[in-house]
Amino acid sequence: MALTGFKVFNATVSFSTKGEIEFVDLTDKVQEVVAQSGIRNGIVHVFAPHATGVLILTENEYGLLSDIRNFLEHLIPKDGRYTHPSNAHSHLRSVLLPPDKTLPIVDGKIEFGTWQSLVFVETDVHPRRRTIIIQVIGETNQ
Repeated sequence: MALTGFKVFNATVSFSTKGEIEFVDLTDKVQEVVAQSGIRNGIVHVFAPHATGVLILTENEYGLLSDIRNFLEHLIPKDGRYTHPSNAHSHLRSVLLPPDKTLPIVDGKIEFGTWQSLVFVETDVHPRRRTIIIQVIGETNQ
């Protein structure tokens, strides 16, 4: 089947977090958006427009997520001496990790590594309502 069209499809997904260093697996939600887009081959770009929220590609396994949490807490402790009031450590943790990821789409599906998941990391100290912006770009069958 020949691919004949080029398309850009935009969507947003919102969700709530419970607080500091929470992990939210977005893999299935982003794959649903890719399926809705009708794009067969291209890329999906996912962006978290937040100063204290980031996206990572990692194995969604409890022990590893606990290690990531401990790593962030060790590297940038909550009780460090910071100038910014209340949540400087949240912002500094976000500086270390990107707010976006770009992934390939092949035959209508996101290409992940065997154990990879797309995970949002909440670094802020309070529960938040978060939104990610998803842009799917590529060829369609239409």
